[in-house]
Amino acid sequence: MIGFDDMEKHEQLSFVLKREIVQRLARFNTPSQVVKAIKVDHGVDLSPQRVQFYDPTTSAGRALAEDLKALFFETREKAKQDLDGIASYHKAVRLQRLDAMINTAMDRGNLVLAAQLLEQAAKESGGAYTNKHQLEHTGKDGKDLPAAAPAQVTIFQLPDNGRG
Repeated sequence: MIGFDDMEKHEQLSFVLKREIVQRLARFNTPSQVVKAIKVDHGVDLSPQRVQFYDPTTSAGRALAEDLKALFFETREKAKQDLDGIASYHKAVRLQRLDAMINTAMDRGNLVLAAQLLEQAAKESGGAYTNKHQLEHTGKDGKDLPAAAPAQVTIFQLPDNGRG
């Protein structure tokens, strides 16, 4: 249950800030991520427990105002459908992040991790995680490729050089 002191603190947040917290939670940010973002963006210190009051899917958020609940579920539906809003969905972003991780690993002398990340980047840039490679094994419209003629092999006998 929300105590009197918690309710008083709860009411001190501006409506704009409450909406931002609700929307961040609706976009699947964790309470800890929301706390950090609100601190950076607005200079407001919150606890993860306090942030949970704004998530109607939790027991702490069941008493959330109806307008904020509606905003939460509307934002969540949009977030589920918006692949463009997911940075790692885009190949260029994944490669940029891999590049940053490679540089960090190398700066720290972690060559094993750097090598693994370089391999990951090579696979990513080569399309290893797409279905494009299937096209190389099939012909037009998915039909089999025409059979290639067997390569001509010339067999000749080596001289025995007097060994009989």
